[in-house]
Amino acid sequence: MYVASVRPTNRVRGHLRGKVPGTVLALGTVSLLTDVSAEMVTAFMPVYLLFTLQMGYAQFGVLDGLYTGATAVLRLIGGHVSDRTHRHKAVAATGYGLSAATKLLFPLVGANAFGIGATLAADRAGKGLRTAPRDALISLATPAPSLGTAFGVHRTMDTIGALLGPLVTFLLLQQIGMVAGPVFVISACFAAVGLIVLIAFVRENRTRSTPGPRPSIKAGLALLKNADYRKVAILSATLGLATLSDAFVFILIQKSTAISPSYLPLLPLGTALVFLLTATPLGIVADKIGRWRVFLAGHVLLLAVYVLLLAPNSGYLGMAIALLLHGLFYAATDGVLSARISTLVPESLRASGLSVVQTGQALARLVSSVAFGFLLQFATFGTAVYSAVAALLIALVIAWRLP
Repeated sequence: MYVASVRPTNRVRGHLRGKVPGTVLALGTVSLLTDVSAEMVTAFMPVYLLFTLQMGYAQFGVLDGLYTGATAVLRLIGGHVSDRTHRHKAVAATGYGLSAATKLLFPLVGANAFGIGATLAADRAGKGLRTAPRDALISLATPAPSLGTAFGVHRTMDTIGALLGPLVTFLLLQQIGMVAGPVFVISACFAAVGLIVLIAFVRENRTRSTPGPRPSIKAGLALLKNADYRKVAILSATLGLATLSDAFVFILIQKSTAISPSYLPLLPLGTALVFLLTATPLGIVADKIGRWRVFLAGHVLLLAVYVLLLAPNSGYLGMAIALLLHGLFYAATDGVLSARISTLVPESLRASGLSVVQTGQALARLVSSVAFGFLLQFATFGTAVYSAVAALLIALVIAWRLP
C-alpha cells in the first residue's frame, strides 16, 4: 500500500503558505488560451450537430460520450509516461499539440458523422494526455496546505478562457452565419499560442529522485490498495455516471426555459462566469473545511440544476438560476478533486494517481452521455430528466454515507 507523504519538499519550502507559485500562473495562462480554443468548439457543436446537421439526440449522445470518454485510456498513459520519465511538461506539450492540430481537421471532415467522431476523439485524446501531467506540475510546485488554493487559481484562469470561447464563437456566427471553417481555424490559432506559452514559460524540476515507489503501471494501480484513495476513485466514478455532460445540460436548459436556440452557444458563458468568480474562493474553503465535503456539496448543487429543469417555461430567470448553480458545481468539484487526490499519492506517482481517478470519471461520463442521449431520443423530456435526478440522488446517498 502506498500512502503519500504530504510534507513540503525542498522545491516548495521557499513558498509562503497560500502563495501561488509561478508555475501555476504560467500553466493557468496555457489553460486560458487552450480553453478559448476548446470552448469555441464546444459551444459550436450542439448548434452545428443538432440544428444544422439535424442529428438525433441518440447520435449526438454517442458523439458527446466519445468527446468525453476518448480521454480515458490516454489519461493513464500520459500519467504513467510523465511519472516514468520525469518529463511532465513534455508529455503535457504533446497533448496540447495534438489538440491544436485536430482543430484544423474539422473543416475537412464536413458533415460526415464518422469523420466528426474521429476528430473529436483525437482532440480529446490530446486532453487525456495532458491533464494528469499538467495537474502533477501544479501539485508538485505547491505546498500541500495550499493545494486547493493553487488548483482554484488555475481553474479560475482556465475559466477565463472558457468564458471567452463561447463569446468568440457567438460573435463569429453573428457576423458570418453558420459557417464552420472560420470557427475551427481561429480555435486552432488560440491552441497554438497556448502551446507556445507552455514551451517558453513553464518550468519544471527534473530531479530524478522523488519520494515514493518507482513509477510503473502496476505501481499506479496499486494505489487502489490505499482505502482512502480507493474510495475517492470509486465514488467519483459513481458520481460521474450520474453527471450529465455540459452539452446536454445546456440543451436541457434551452428546452425547459423555451429560450431561442440561437442563444445556445452563449449558455456556457453563464457557467464559466460563475466558475471564474468562485473557483478560487471555494478552493480556499476546501483547504479549510475539507476537500471531499466541498466536492460532495458541489454535486448537491448539480442535483438542484436537474430539479430546476423540471419547471416548464421558466424563461430567463430559470436559465440564470440553473447556470449559477452549474457554475458553482464546477467551482466546488473540478480543482477540488485534484487537490484531494494529490494528498493521497506520493510524488513519484503523482500524475499516475491523478490519471487513474480521472480515467474512471471519463469512462463513467461516456456511459452517462450515451445512455442519456438514447433516453432523450426515445422517452419523454420529463422521463429523461426524472431519471437523471434519481441517478444523481442515489449516487449522492452512496457517497455521503461512506466516510
